[in-house]
Amino acid sequence: MNYIRTPQALADAVAALSTEPLVAADTEAASFHRYRDRILLIQLACPSRTEIIDPLALTDLSPVGALLANSTVEKIFHDADYDLRALDRDYAFRARRLFDTRIAAQLAGEPAVGLAALLEKYVGVKLAKEHQKADWSRRPLPAAMLAYAAADTEHLPALREALRARLAALGRLAWAEEEFTRLEDLRWTGGPEGAEAFLRIKGAKALQPRPLAALRELYGWRETVAAEQDRATFRIIGNEALLAVARALPRAPADLANIAGLPGSLANRHGAALLGAVRQALALPERELPRVERAPRQPRDPALEARVERLKAARNQVAAELGLEPGILAARSTLEAVARARPLPNDRAGLARGGELRRWQIEALGDALLSALP
Repeated sequence: MNYIRTPQALADAVAALSTEPLVAADTEAASFHRYRDRILLIQLACPSRTEIIDPLALTDLSPVGALLANSTVEKIFHDADYDLRALDRDYAFRARRLFDTRIAAQLAGEPAVGLAALLEKYVGVKLAKEHQKADWSRRPLPAAMLAYAAADTEHLPALREALRARLAALGRLAWAEEEFTRLEDLRWTGGPEGAEAFLRIKGAKALQPRPLAALRELYGWRETVAAEQDRATFRIIGNEALLAVARALPRAPADLANIAGLPGSLANRHGAALLGAVRQALALPERELPRVERAPRQPRDPALEARVERLKAARNQVAAELGLEPGILAARSTLEAVARARPLPNDRAGLARGGELRRWQIEALGDALLSALP
């Protein structure tokens, strides 16, 4: 394992990896500890070497971007979705020619698709777990953390070989390759939190306007503190505690002690700020209180619901025959789109025109879906 912290070492490592037929890749990020999520390590490995790249020590990571975009080298990820979005967000890197071992395992019908379970089953390696929630922003990184990061990639080539062989034996390799190609279009879709972000807290939309205003003030206070300290928001105070304070609308320090969902340690640490936020909400005139806008319910369509249920039954039967989870074969939203489109019998092209079904899904499931429609 090489720990890369200089431009020359990075250039040498990428030059060597660029001659390999495949390279495993992974990232470690900050979301569990820091307010602003960002990539803090990039791991790249082939069967003969593992490179741990430190983005905090390097101002130019463009060689990594060039390797990811190099279509002559296959890049192996496990559950690539987040990594690819984060690489796009932080560096505008685009990856080409991918193999995702999680997707491969799902399409192979594996009941457990976590990396640890797959490595133990297919490679005979048991991953350590003690650094799963480690703070990757700390420097210097202990040797044990670097070894943990390296282990996430150094066994991926062997896992890829085993899963690829399994998919080929099942006749599903083309299914996986279609999914891998779609990963190339993933982009970061997040952005700055909007003014209504507090409504995403579970239970927020059930609050009356005054407690809802308190939750908004409390949420805004927490965001400010977390950003100033660069700490994950739940490390300041959790959503459940914020919601409990908003419901109670405490007026005085003694009131905080009576809030069941607020630990005493948090009341002692943040009591003045919590009361200040509630005070602001209590001072708002009625017309300025937030209210949850509820979309009108769509009228029921019994015929559509019946078609969806028939499609669901057909999907479930095919999934059982293939040994796949039904949701992997086709999501409910996909079945609903097919039910609305109502392609004609024997019209496979009609299934494709809706854009919801992949080619492999039409191959595996198309006839069953068409037979289930009236």
